Amino acid sequence: MSTLKPLVLYGSPVAPNPVKVAIVLKILNLPYTTTAIPITEVKTPSYVAVNPNGRLPALEDPNTGIKVWESGAIVEYIVDTYDKEHQLSFERATKEDWECKQWLHFQMSGQGPYYGQAMWFTRMADPPNPTALQRYQNEVKRVSGVLDNWLEGKEFLVGNKLTYVDLAFVPWQKAILPAMPKEYDAAKEFPNVEAWLQRLLVIDGVKKVYEERDALVKSPGFQK
Repeated sequence: MSTLKPLVLYGSPVAPNPVKVAIVLKILNLPYTTTAIPITEVKTPSYVAVNPNGRLPALEDPNTGIKVWESGAIVEYIVDTYDKEHQLSFERATKEDWECKQWLHFQMSGQGPYYGQAMWFTRMADPPNPTALQRYQNEVKRVSGVLDNWLEGKEFLVGNKLTYVDLAFVPWQKAILPAMPKEYDAAKEFPNVEAWLQRLLVIDGVKKVYEERDALVKSPGFQK
């Protein structure tokens, strides 16, 4: 890996989806740099040339000449291209490989969008829309319930080992609490999910990404 040119991750370090990609890169010990793109600049021609959708994150790999956008696709690209020893994955086309893919798609179609909407209606809606907020808070609980039921008696989602799909769920699961009602108690309602999340948050690569994120956020001139 030492001969690799650093991969370029485009994205705000405070946003869950770029953090998701950074965690996988960090745990696989891949060299990368982060190009912070403020939310006000995601529709500029220079960034749209990288990601036609004008959203974060995107990844540019100078070793292959490939640009990838959509965080789930980026994670799959990283794992397929660089996780040759299957540290965070399984042999292609095995049962476990397909299970990983289905959980990643659930994260992308279920967790990410619904948690994101819960956050938006908590912080940004003007005027407030309690009905919409409650809808997405209920979806957070529904998604957490799916995970909680599956994790009963398990340490990880697939194959009794840490995989990229466990890591993909971390940023949104960690970030969602401020968007939930005051009486919400994640540890009480979804104990398997909360125990799983806490196991993931103490993994060295995960801790390092959040430490770097927190240091950057506190630095002078930081722009979200």
